[in-house]
Amino acid sequence: MKQKLSAAVTQEGEWFVAQCLEIDVASQGASEQEALKNLEEALTLHLEPPSASVLPHVKTIEIDVSAA
Repeated sequence: MKQKLSAAVTQEGEWFVAQCLEIDVASQGASEQEALKNLEEALTLHLEPPSASVLPHVKTIEIDVSAA
């Protein structure tokens, strides 16, 4: 499934920074094109569903909470 996202690109010194406006993910590159390509890769990894190699054990804990 394809999804269109917006990216803001700024230059900070010698680096270009690309930041997705809808999802809090950013990347950088030596050129605007490289920064956008790196942002695409970062977003793909960010949105990839997790795949645990070891299933978690869900436990219940109880703590005391004092009113301040």
